[in-house]
Amino acid sequence: MKESILDVLLYLFEHYFANDDAALSDTAFIARDSSLMNELAAAGFSPSEIHNAFDWLDALERQRPAPGQARASGPVRVLHGSELDKLDIEARGFLLYLEQHGVLDAGQRELVLDRAMALDQDELDLDDLKWVVLMVLFNQPGSEAAYAWMETQMYLDEPEPVH
Repeated sequence: MKESILDVLLYLFEHYFANDDAALSDTAFIARDSSLMNELAAAGFSPSEIHNAFDWLDALERQRPAPGQARASGPVRVLHGSELDKLDIEARGFLLYLEQHGVLDAGQRELVLDRAMALDQDELDLDDLKWVVLMVLFNQPGSEAAYAWMETQMYLDEPEPVH
């Protein structure tokens, strides 16, 4: 059974990060935790996918903004090439929706795109993108309200309006 980086990330998120707000801020420590590595291997993940998932988390951590850094606003983002190939139409529309409604700022949108493109999947659908957005928002200081709203969207077919 071929597991993807996203499968490992989802496992970690559901079992560790969602229950421990400090966990994602120290992924380097977690990655060296041999008991966690053994647990992931016992859950059926390959060593290469486990290491790739922690590399993905490390890259997310390196791009975390400094506390107090202003939220970026910017022009409309035009996706092209491999981004269009990787993100299906629903995922692209949802990303635009999140930005237009203030859930993501321009910098966070770019971080979501960066982390989505870094996954080892040829295509990402709406559900996959929602998980990437959730993980990015979880790692962004000052995004607690956006994270909470996004968390509610994980189990809905239609997004609820942003208030």
